[in-house]
Amino acid sequence: MKAAVIVFPGSNREHDVVDALNRASGSKPQLVWHGEGTLPKADLIVLPGGFSYGDYLRTGAIAAHSPIMREVKARADKGTPVIGICNGFQVLCESGLLPGVLLRNAALKFICRNVDLKVENSDSLFTRRYNPGDVLSVPVAHGDGNYFADNETLDRLEGEGRVAFRYCTAEGAVTAEGNANGSARNIAGIFNARKNVLGMMPHPENATDPRLGSTSGKPLFDAIAEALA
Repeated sequence: MKAAVIVFPGSNREHDVVDALNRASGSKPQLVWHGEGTLPKADLIVLPGGFSYGDYLRTGAIAAHSPIMREVKARADKGTPVIGICNGFQVLCESGLLPGVLLRNAALKFICRNVDLKVENSDSLFTRRYNPGDVLSVPVAHGDGNYFADNETLDRLEGEGRVAFRYCTAEGAVTAEGNANGSARNIAGIFNARKNVLGMMPHPENATDPRLGSTSGKPLFDAIAEALA
């Protein structure tokens, strides 16, 4: 499996993703600088977490116009799997690859802790190793993770099975108590219509080694490696 991890000014989780993918597939992904106009041949494209361009304007807004994003969008349109994590999710929304926007957390504070996630849809190459209803423990580290979209868009995401993960309690209850940042309908991750693009705020790459306190993210990377082997 050949994977390309896009690096923006301010990315800080690119090596975490590289390690997670390397453990799952045995192949080390290639880091690609955002200013490149072309992408190498890749089975998977990853937009990692961080604070691209210092989160000026809106989070992910400047990175969405980086030269490499034209190629990312073209590859995604042709079916190449793309996953955006945290800041990568913000970039996917700002670039139009996913609907909605990420706003300031409802508490107006930066959140850095493990949260509980409920798997909503396992019918994708990213989530195929989970079962619907599984509860995962995955870290978050963001100040702008409050997912928002208009009700028509939210209804469409629900109706088309495009909600991948929701924030929940440890028991799996999707409640306000379990909502880490105020996201609409507790949404933590969504797919595009073809389900070859996944955006999520929590960091599964930091939940792939027992030494990090959780391996809840490991099945996601194992599923990707298996599907793209």
